[in-house]
Amino acid sequence: MSKNQEDFVTQIAKQNEDFSQWYTDVIRKADLVDYAPIKGFMVIKPYGYAIWENMQREMDKRFRATGHKNAYFPLFIPESLLQKEAEHVEGFAPEVAWVTAGGNEQLTERIAVRPTSEAIVCSMYSKWIRSYRDLPVLYNQWCNVVRWEKSTRPFLRTSEFLWQEGHTAHATEEEAEQETLKILGIYKDFAENILAIPVLTGVKSQKEKFAGAVRTYSMEALMLDGKALQAGTSHNLGQHFAKVFDIQYLDRDGQLKNVWSTSWGVSTRLIGGVIMVHGDDRGLVLPPKIAPSQVVIIPVAQHKEGVLDKTKEIFDNLSKLYRVELDDRDTYSPGWKFNEWELKGVPIRLEVGPRDIQSNQVVAVRRDTGEKMAIPMGELEKRIAVLLEDIHSNIYKKALAHREMNTHAAANMEELISIMGRKMGFVKAMWCQDTACEAEIKEKTGATTRCIPFEQDNADGRCVVCGKKADTAAYFAKAY
Repeated sequence: MSKNQEDFVTQIAKQNEDFSQWYTDVIRKADLVDYAPIKGFMVIKPYGYAIWENMQREMDKRFRATGHKNAYFPLFIPESLLQKEAEHVEGFAPEVAWVTAGGNEQLTERIAVRPTSEAIVCSMYSKWIRSYRDLPVLYNQWCNVVRWEKSTRPFLRTSEFLWQEGHTAHATEEEAEQETLKILGIYKDFAENILAIPVLTGVKSQKEKFAGAVRTYSMEALMLDGKALQAGTSHNLGQHFAKVFDIQYLDRDGQLKNVWSTSWGVSTRLIGGVIMVHGDDRGLVLPPKIAPSQVVIIPVAQHKEGVLDKTKEIFDNLSKLYRVELDDRDTYSPGWKFNEWELKGVPIRLEVGPRDIQSNQVVAVRRDTGEKMAIPMGELEKRIAVLLEDIHSNIYKKALAHREMNTHAAANMEELISIMGRKMGFVKAMWCQDTACEAEIKEKTGATTRCIPFEQDNADGRCVVCGKKADTAAYFAKAY
């Protein structure tokens, strides 16, 4: 490594020395965000927002393919609406931001800045749904929400964040449950096949479920520092909200009935997940399918005749198939550009100089492995496609190996305490589903119940805490 490269890398803390500082350094140096004037809020800069736009595009395509339509609901929610569902209000009360004045006048009723949209959506569904012919209602919205967090970190937990939230209404309990699980499947497919992040899926404990839900399903990912990240949730709301907001329909049998509803969402927190699953000491390692630029072309000795013309020709050809950046700035050296684009996580770098042009080839460098290879000009378009697929596969396998290496089993409380004290990661243990045992685990280890997996291997075990008979295994971990 050259002195210039060494100096460049020292601007980023090492993962194994200070992971938290490494994360902060990467998001700032890669120009993803900046801190807003109000504590806990972030400005998502163009490079960071481009990642979100690519995520949004991929998810939206999946939602539309399953019959969902996009809508938009107001940012402000009257307090009287929010107060209708007691458990829901209690769950969000500490985080709600309130508007008490409009212009120079005090409002007669406080208005909440939406922490989530169940209340406002349900109030509208009660007006729109009249007959079984109106069902199902399959709506999604892309928006921002505000939750006044005490401890914040860009992308992972901020007082304002971007997300999508789906809100659906169904005629039967079975349809609502199918919807909830279908969305969880979409999230899992997106995480693994787009973000290259392996996830565990299952049901949340009663203590960890969404406020007001009958059941919450989640997907959980493991970060490089061994902490878990809740990457997405899908909630079966039963008829709770329908009864509170009087969402009724006339069924085929002539009877008035309440609908069954769901809600579900993922947010810009996923960007933080991508950073902490794939990044390294040189910065971001972006999955090809969401990278703002999948390929960056860097001219070498660009002042020499023919170099810029050739790079422009390559750019024009590749841009028809991929997201490509041509970095022809003459104010920075090629070496400096190499470092910058590595920091930004671009999957493939192409170097083109006079010798390469003479040999009718380019030098390709993979961000995930650092491997260099010469590619004939005529094979470039096809080879790029193969490389991008291989990069996705490689970073997924690497993340999966990390998760498997850091997933442990505990037979009793002593083992659980020991594992969580000297290691990080997921710990799978039998649990009687008593909230007192769940609380004791958190108190003694700092770990929370991440999810109860769908597949249960041991139907005759003992609770890791109390030793009573238990037929349920759950994953526990310290989490963001």
